[in-house]
Amino acid sequence: MSTRTKKPVTSERSSGNVFADLGLPHPEQELLKARLTLQIYRLIKERGLTQAQAGEILGIQQPRVSALMRNRAGAFSVERLMDFLTALGQDVEITVRPTRKEHGEVCVIV
Repeated sequence: MSTRTKKPVTSERSSGNVFADLGLPHPEQELLKARLTLQIYRLIKERGLTQAQAGEILGIQQPRVSALMRNRAGAFSVERLMDFLTALGQDVEITVRPTRKEHGEVCVIV
């Protein structure tokens, strides 16, 4: 019978942005896009739309909807994702206010 040695598990506290934790470029923008994409996904699923139907509403072809549904929003700008949300009957509100920190942050509230 073989004996397995246990390796210690290490972890580190997240910054709250997985894209920043992974050292990816433009992490705030990527997190924003991920959150907008998630909301689009939820709306399409809630309405029981096919990808073809969603494509008609969003003005894109079905393969692009498929990419969105798999959280592959890299090809879409934040502005385009917001356009998709308004096409799905959602209001999008952007609020800018002073921060008490050295740098501001981007937050999406759904």
